[in-house]
Amino acid sequence: MPPNIVVFFSDDHAQWALPPYGNSEISAPALNHLAETGVVMRNAFTPCPVCSPARASFWTGLYPSQHGVHDHLAEDDQEVQKTAWLKGIPTLADYLHEGGYATAMCGKWHCGAGEEPKPGFDFWRSAWRKTPKYFSLSNKYSEQGMVVERSGYDSQIITDAAIDFLRSRDRDLPFFLFVGYATTHNPWINRPERLVSHYRKASFRDIPVDIPYPFGDAGTHPVAPNDRQEARAQYYASVAMIDEGMGRVLDELDAQGEGEGTLIVYTSDHGMNLGHHGIWGKGNGSEPLNMLEESIRVPLILNCPESIDAGQVRAEFVTHCGLFMTLLDFADSKPADTSHYPGSSFARRLTGAMDDGWRNIYIGEYGTTRAIRDECFKLVLRYAGGENLLHDLEADPRETINLYEDSDQRGRVKSMTAALEGFFAEYEVPQNSGLRGEALPIHNRREAWRRRSA
Repeated sequence: MPPNIVVFFSDDHAQWALPPYGNSEISAPALNHLAETGVVMRNAFTPCPVCSPARASFWTGLYPSQHGVHDHLAEDDQEVQKTAWLKGIPTLADYLHEGGYATAMCGKWHCGAGEEPKPGFDFWRSAWRKTPKYFSLSNKYSEQGMVVERSGYDSQIITDAAIDFLRSRDRDLPFFLFVGYATTHNPWINRPERLVSHYRKASFRDIPVDIPYPFGDAGTHPVAPNDRQEARAQYYASVAMIDEGMGRVLDELDAQGEGEGTLIVYTSDHGMNLGHHGIWGKGNGSEPLNMLEESIRVPLILNCPESIDAGQVRAEFVTHCGLFMTLLDFADSKPADTSHYPGSSFARRLTGAMDDGWRNIYIGEYGTTRAIRDECFKLVLRYAGGENLLHDLEADPRETINLYEDSDQRGRVKSMTAALEGFFAEYEVPQNSGLRGEALPIHNRREAWRRRSA
């Protein structure tokens, strides 16, 4: 039987904010255990550094210019709801369900109409609310399409739902469980005092003191908090809350005798700056949009004692699109035609086989901004206006020097531009291209490309 699969998928959890990636002050024993007994992917990236497009890429294995979601979706806006986001596009859940898996969605969906159960899922408990107070202790959830109010912390309610599924599932079927925590998302307030009080004593030494971002103004998603140290303490406490919830799920798996044969994955939709580069937020933490390392890098830890050797730290460049293919590989549920999928499975590499020809190239997009990165250089092209960028990441890891106009770099700019444009020429769906800018459907009425052209 193929392995069970559990994916923990957080929101705004930056790669730098985890001990396996070098953070020296956050306590996360469950995640540390998964890393020490599994695999840490050191160079994992998001296809798009904002919530909804990144999640849509995980679910579909496609880039935003293929699936058509380019910014975070305001799901309480009737105009936004008019667009049938991802309709007709097969998802990971569809393929796994067809392959004989019992499937469950618990937590944040954020790919359109989150209150409605989606095809491919047997069990649907989405965290869905129509309130700007994102972390009120009374929130709305969709349980098989019935919207209910639940009181308590999101992470605890979502964990309860995950355990409900594990206890009620058909034990004769392999299962896929998605646990979508949103705890690390702003506003960073009102986390449990027992956790926050500990992190108020932190030095936050892992957050570098940077000059203000030279290539854009501060964004408004979110606005920098007045008390930045308090916000950081709340964020660190949020990571601890996620870790506690994961621990409960892992304990339940062990209690059911499923721990050894279950593939556990931990990742996030995108990264986060908490004052890094002088900005707060992710790709929309600056205007024009940024593709900073802290915005595009995500944690990715995989653990499956029966099939993956423990203690690996791997350097391959991977994205959510590659993770999509990897999970289908483990489940033996890949579609017959994979030619339109840009991601490559890295399952064989995790289990000891070294495929030839792996290239460490990252490509990302956010609306009218696109980027390509190799092991040394990153090129960022802002097609709708703004300064194009070329950074030497070895000599200038804080991305403060722009080499785009340097005569010595013309050949590099030309070849990287050709590779970037060639990728999108091969894969993008013209009517879904991010370069359409203002012609794209409304996502939230505050899209960066719409604001910038106003």
